[in-house]
Amino acid sequence: MHIHILGICGTFMGGVAALAREAGHRVTGCDAGVYPPMSDQLRALGIELIEGYTVDQIDLKPDLFVIGNVVSRGNPLMEAILDAGLPYTSGPQWLSENVLQGRHVLAVAGTHGKTTTTSMLTWILEFAGKQPGFLVGGVPQNFGVSARLGAVRSLSAAGPSQGANAPSGGSEVPAGSSWGAPFVIEADEYDTAFFDKRSKFVHYRPRTAVLNNLEFDHADIFADLAAIETQFHHLVRTVPQSGRLVVNAREEALARVLERGCWSDVARFGVRGDTPGFRARGEPHAFDVLKAGVLVGRVEWNLLGEHNQMNALAAIAAAEHVGVTPQQACEALGQFANVKRRLEVCGEVNGITVYDDFAHHPTAIRTTVDGLRRKIGPGSRILAVFEPRSNTMKLGTMKALLPWSLEEADLAFCHSGGLGWDANEALLEMGERAIVVDTIDALVAKVAKQAKAGDHILCMSNGGFGGIHDKLLKALG
Repeated sequence: MHIHILGICGTFMGGVAALAREAGHRVTGCDAGVYPPMSDQLRALGIELIEGYTVDQIDLKPDLFVIGNVVSRGNPLMEAILDAGLPYTSGPQWLSENVLQGRHVLAVAGTHGKTTTTSMLTWILEFAGKQPGFLVGGVPQNFGVSARLGAVRSLSAAGPSQGANAPSGGSEVPAGSSWGAPFVIEADEYDTAFFDKRSKFVHYRPRTAVLNNLEFDHADIFADLAAIETQFHHLVRTVPQSGRLVVNAREEALARVLERGCWSDVARFGVRGDTPGFRARGEPHAFDVLKAGVLVGRVEWNLLGEHNQMNALAAIAAAEHVGVTPQQACEALGQFANVKRRLEVCGEVNGITVYDDFAHHPTAIRTTVDGLRRKIGPGSRILAVFEPRSNTMKLGTMKALLPWSLEEADLAFCHSGGLGWDANEALLEMGERAIVVDTIDALVAKVAKQAKAGDHILCMSNGGFGGIHDKLLKALG
């Protein structure tokens, strides 16, 4: 089959393209900006990329057009497809029908930590010899790619892995169940396409669903938190009775979601005391894992922050559902190499370290800054450099939370270009600790002027941030 993908350079659609190519399909695609790193990955797979959405692309005569959610009505190619009555579908729908059917899908949902937790879970299953397929909204460094098909047949129909690192017992897979080969997917609540306004994750029909956390986000498509809770409950409705929901015990929003109906086993993490479920005991970089108060493993790794500790507990509980013991999952996490753009060190110049991080929601910004503070201690300065780039932040919905999110930073530099609200006003309570600049070059100059040996410059954005990381390293040198 020949499929042509509109919006192919997005992380999700690029992953769909890679999976389709691996499955033997001919794949072509287009985007408004054919840009790296996805463009480089796709070309390496032999996928032809076209710049822009020109009408003449219907002359490629693919069997099916796969439409990314970046495409809206008025797009010239989409209008030509509609006028000609040509077959089209969404990325999540194509994935559901052509990749996920018959697989044991493990879906990781939540406002924060989806990419990291998905990567952790995938690595645990790989370490256990289960050869999982996966689609991640980032590049897990243990794999070097964002998507692969993995084993297409189950390596263990009703028991623990038979791989080289298989656990000695303790499978959570129900005897007699018909389990497919595992496929781990980052489950986004964003809408599917202009013609399908359901959240992407309702297409995946997981047997194991992680509900990592739930806050208000995506203000461009959701009116309030209750609207997102409804979508999460739609996901819960798709999990079979023999499935498992892995739920953050500390989230009131998720408790409300389950109160609306739950038909599956629930494994909670982040519980207190000896309450049934998983909890951590110790610091985020070295901690015991307890299940119902009983020690079941220990994690020692290089990751920082309580958020990653919680992500680990979620991944451990989900992996248990496909026959990986918590002890083995903990051992696997000791070799987890994290995801690119998660407190990733870009370089060090004259004693100044520059980091790149994907944080963009105020809670994620606060968590990231706090994690870096734990690492470097109170004696070193953090210069937080960020751009409110997500649709939610551009709308100014959460601007009042920015001072709270940046409490642990010594100085905060905000790129205000393209905003429809006053960043100076939003950061007013930070006083001289906050500096607002409307261009990348001016921002680099301001940061470079303030930086001194021993400082840690933390750049946060869900985009490329105008190449600010390399510009800073050059300016500092």
